[in-house]
Amino acid sequence: MTSSSQPIGRAGGDAVAGIFGRSKVVIGVVHLPPLPGAPRFDGEAVESIYEQGLGDARAYLENGCDGVIVENHGDVPFAKPDDIGPETAAHMAVVADRIRRELGRPIGINVLANAAVPALAIASASGAKFVRVNQWANAYVANEGFVEGEAARAMRYRARLRAKGVRIFADAHVKHGAHAIVADRPVEEQVKDLVFFDADAVIATGQRTGHAADLSYIRMIKEAAGLPTLVGSGVTPDNVGDILGIVDGVIVASSLKHDGVWWNAVDPDRVRRFMRGLKR
Repeated sequence: MTSSSQPIGRAGGDAVAGIFGRSKVVIGVVHLPPLPGAPRFDGEAVESIYEQGLGDARAYLENGCDGVIVENHGDVPFAKPDDIGPETAAHMAVVADRIRRELGRPIGINVLANAAVPALAIASASGAKFVRVNQWANAYVANEGFVEGEAARAMRYRARLRAKGVRIFADAHVKHGAHAIVADRPVEEQVKDLVFFDADAVIATGQRTGHAADLSYIRMIKEAAGLPTLVGSGVTPDNVGDILGIVDGVIVASSLKHDGVWWNAVDPDRVRRFMRGLKR
């Protein structure tokens, strides 16, 4: 979709290039430990949580990544959007603000599960540049139950915040769920729904965290979107070159953690090797 054909009021321009200043990007994910209010939170000092988040962000950004997404991945089992308390947004905003102030690089926010409104609040408070939303349009059945698209509610909330500069990175056919209720519509059409509902970038994933999507599937989503497209799971040193030959960026975590396990801390050596491999 060209700028001349943009609907009135829609944010224009390439969101990835506009945020990061380059056409191909690597974004690391800061998987926060359990936050206050989550079932697995054991009462540790919040300063320790903030330092863990900062430590992972440093490992990514000081070793070549272009930005990070701050995510409450330790809050298992994830709650549906209306069941997420304000304490989640409060603590995530502090982490994101400290990362931005210390490291000065672009930050995104993802609040699980599918909590676009809290994510926008955190982005507004912390100066984050984008939010990731796993189900932006339509609906699916996830581990949390029936999950509806958040576009209408989130875009109205963003307008109330006067936060149009916070861009929307929306997953297509998101992982960890069943899409049978929309199976009568091709995936390409579901991707176009994201565009119609004003997403700024589209994210392709595999079936679960750490699972790689097929290259032909990634190419199909990129072509259907006509927007900047990223891959958000299963990116490794072995496949990242092929993936970036198709899309505009990758979101990576598991393969850059100690022992390749998502809940471990980020391994700076793995990040350096990953980025050196890209430069070669």
